[in-house]
Amino acid sequence: MNKKLHVVSLGCTKNLVDTEVMLGRLKNFEMTDSPDEADVIIVNTCGFIDAAKEESIQTVLNLHEARKEDSVLVMAGCLSERYKQELQKEMPEVDIFTGVGDYDKIDELIAKRKSHFTPHVFLADENHERIVTGSTSHAYVKLAEGCNQTCSFCAIPSFKGKLHSRTLESVVKEVKRLVNQGFYDFSFISQDSSSYLRDLGKNDGLIDLIKAIEEIDGVKSARILYLYPSTTSMELIETIAVSKIFQNYFDMPIQHINHRVLKAMKRGIGSDKIKILLNAMKAVPNSFVRTSVIVGFPTETQEEFEDLCNYIEEFAFDRVNIFEYSDEEGTSAYELHPKIDEETIHKRAEKLGEIVEETTKNSLNKMVGKTLEMIVEGPSEEHEYLLAARPLLWAPEIDGTVLINDSEVEGVEFGKTYQVLVTESAGNQLIGKIINAS
Repeated sequence: MNKKLHVVSLGCTKNLVDTEVMLGRLKNFEMTDSPDEADVIIVNTCGFIDAAKEESIQTVLNLHEARKEDSVLVMAGCLSERYKQELQKEMPEVDIFTGVGDYDKIDELIAKRKSHFTPHVFLADENHERIVTGSTSHAYVKLAEGCNQTCSFCAIPSFKGKLHSRTLESVVKEVKRLVNQGFYDFSFISQDSSSYLRDLGKNDGLIDLIKAIEEIDGVKSARILYLYPSTTSMELIETIAVSKIFQNYFDMPIQHINHRVLKAMKRGIGSDKIKILLNAMKAVPNSFVRTSVIVGFPTETQEEFEDLCNYIEEFAFDRVNIFEYSDEEGTSAYELHPKIDEETIHKRAEKLGEIVEETTKNSLNKMVGKTLEMIVEGPSEEHEYLLAARPLLWAPEIDGTVLINDSEVEGVEFGKTYQVLVTESAGNQLIGKIINAS
């Protein structure tokens, strides 16, 4: 009888790719959703901000409480890497600690029941077998690890290191392999995707990537996540706009719009250029523009916060992620004063959240009456008798789904694309009807 494995992947989709590599190394295990049945439990942790760190630690402790005797509990990933000494000293509940360098050796570590931290960051390539989770049609493809930016609030470079890109040939080989496995929709990810290949001497590597992926038979749809403002060019925006494969999807975290705050954040770009880039993205027909912002950054005044609110409302993003500032040791912002108290940060986040709720609702309402190509992903988790579909323009997981309550097509297959008429919106939820197979 095969041993059983329970895995929890926390944090970003970049973490998820590394988790899928571990699953590929442990494919002889039988997966289980019940931690009390598992012989091995792995938590791939996130160490980005306080909330993520707390979630990671609590998840590990909860799984320790639930696990059976003689099982092996593994703590892997960013949090484990960032605080390797402290965690090994303070968490005797964990049997094996490993960081961000040994995902492809997880089977060996479990066999030896041994903690290990390789002094370099692991970057999956075409030679690493992955078990893609959550979809039979979509897969994430990691372009690079590390980051050359020096944002004052971010600790990621301290444990992920400088930018390290995969070669374009490596990415193409992996995409071809995934196409052969039946995947046709792809999201390309990294900490700073618009810097892809800069460490290998190529300034606008994403343009080469787009052209190479367009040549692969079987790729139906693709998008790029996490464009950094100072490394995003107008040429890149234009290349995405004319691509027949890449969606007009622009995910560019701006973090703020006030010029002084951007300078304190060490973003390397001012508000004027950010606005020029965003306006160019919005001008692309049928574009979808997503961003992320931080509220409560040290020294942020009420007036500067209002600047951010006004711009978010005026621009009318399709989606906005709001992060409450997290004071991370080892970053230059950690030394900045005055700090904003937690209550004020929370109130600012709530106020901005109300604006974003309206802009999101307006974005959704614009889709009513349109017929869009969507992947029918399966039964809806929200409503037992409805299906969940995702427009190809949207990114998985973060942008939501459309509820399907009617179909003119019989025998709808999950993982396939259909033409869906968006018939109405209910709050922040769209409802649609399948009218044809794509």
